[in-house]
Amino acid sequence: MKKNMYVIALLFTFGAAIGQEEKQSLLSFADFEQKFAVAGSNAQILDARSEEEYRQNHVKGAVNVANEKQFTALSQQLAKNKPVFVYSIGNGRSGVLAAKLHRQGFKEVYEFPGGLSKWIGQGKPVESTVGEGLSLVDFNQQIKADQLVLVDVGSRYCGGCKKLKPIVEEVVAAQSEVLKLVDIEAYENKSLVRELAVEGLPTLLLYKDEELVWKKQGQSSKEEILEQVNKFKL
Repeated sequence: MKKNMYVIALLFTFGAAIGQEEKQSLLSFADFEQKFAVAGSNAQILDARSEEEYRQNHVKGAVNVANEKQFTALSQQLAKNKPVFVYSIGNGRSGVLAAKLHRQGFKEVYEFPGGLSKWIGQGKPVESTVGEGLSLVDFNQQIKADQLVLVDVGSRYCGGCKKLKPIVEEVVAAQSEVLKLVDIEAYENKSLVRELAVEGLPTLLLYKDEELVWKKQGQSSKEEILEQVNKFKL
């Protein structure tokens, strides 16, 4: 009985510790910005995405940690008495990296809330090799149509975007007489992403007569998209 109580207490303590780590890692965007600004030159910034993604766009001063070998080498160089800020597209890969850092004894580990997607959508700067992409004027030309226009803002590096794409394509194929599809690769069109206030991937935007009538961040079902198309095609 005592042994069982000890195990339960141990599990409770472990769970509470994990909860505290997650709570510290994920702040509101405003609180994160404050932490980031206060850290200044002491900020240790880690990019948890692939090397290709990092080369295209990254936060100034960030170091790429794309695999376990890089993490092992870098974690030995980081200062545990200085804050660490980590990001990925959203909070998937960055969450895994933050948990690893916590287990290694880093006390101040903070994820970019909403990842690089929200950072760019909020108009924050990144170092880039791919340019700004489509202007808002160019985009407005693309959504000029007699049909409804469904804009799929995503990235080829985003797992959720890959999951949503076949659903979108199926809807558009079935509704081709009334619906046009425009695909936007977010990280090749950063200026446009800011203009459209896209702060997470994937994001769907539905336009009628060049006016935005529906916006959805995250996953959408076929039924949900069809509901909106049927609602506005009349």
